[in-house]
Amino acid sequence: MSMMKNPKQKTKKPMKKIRNKIDGVLLLDKPLGLSSNQAIQKVKWILNAEKVGHTGTLDPLATGLLPICLGQATKFAGYLLDGDKEYIATAQLGVITDSGDSEGNLLETRAVDTDLERVLSSFEHFVGEIVQIPPMYSALKHNGRPLYEYARAGIKIERPARNVTIHSLCLENYNPQLQQITFIARVSKGTYIRTLAEDIGNLLGCGASLIALRRTKTNQFQIQEAITLDDLAANGLDDQRLLAVDVLTEELQSYELTDAEFAVVKFGNIASSLENKYPLNQDYRLYFKQHFLGVGYFNAIENQIFLHPKRIISNLSTLLA
Repeated sequence: MSMMKNPKQKTKKPMKKIRNKIDGVLLLDKPLGLSSNQAIQKVKWILNAEKVGHTGTLDPLATGLLPICLGQATKFAGYLLDGDKEYIATAQLGVITDSGDSEGNLLETRAVDTDLERVLSSFEHFVGEIVQIPPMYSALKHNGRPLYEYARAGIKIERPARNVTIHSLCLENYNPQLQQITFIARVSKGTYIRTLAEDIGNLLGCGASLIALRRTKTNQFQIQEAITLDDLAANGLDDQRLLAVDVLTEELQSYELTDAEFAVVKFGNIASSLENKYPLNQDYRLYFKQHFLGVGYFNAIENQIFLHPKRIISNLSTLLA
């Protein structure tokens, strides 16, 4: 005899997984072969974290420092995007690929006729402000689609050249048998190390492509402070590994709110402020009783100064009640 369903009986919905609310910054040593997004998803799974984000991508070919923002820190990730970065890279001379690295299709091999002196001399041409054309195999958008999608479809898009700065470029090793060069580059935001390697090879007359890349520094963060996925999975996240949210805004000048200012700003509203000596229309990191609140700026209207909250920690109205 079959059981008939009671039409009034409600089907139980599966319980939503409760995730951990973690606020702070984790410095990850990204392994080879994972995209940045795959790496942060693994961190999210290991920590059962509610919200994660990163501060600039690393290609699957690249390893090294990837600052990961957790919880409230995701609101301030953009402040790391403008900072300088440092890489150690290895380029294969005489090998040219369509992507500028070893993941691409081989286009051409050329004879290499160079030596240590010529390699060192070539580096001098790239220190300082230079012009780069972003590679087709990049995440830059054209008509809403990343360039690498066009590249994979065999479509070439004209990319405008842009100025970047190579602060320093030092030769770490030159292997004349393998015709490989390893160099350390400290660069401004938006610099493509693949393009730099190609340009060095072109100047040497043989072309080049990147075969290894490791990011060792981002802003004030260094690879020595980073944790691997295996270490994170085995030992979890302790207070020493989880950096405070405000480390992302360390380059900004700080401002301590008055009681009256906090009473308004904690609700996300604009507060009238006492006249102060702080320059207007620039970002400040905001504190109240040594608690980080977020980022704001001052402006003046008819000789009255106002404090504008720009990005604020959630639930401030109850946090310091």
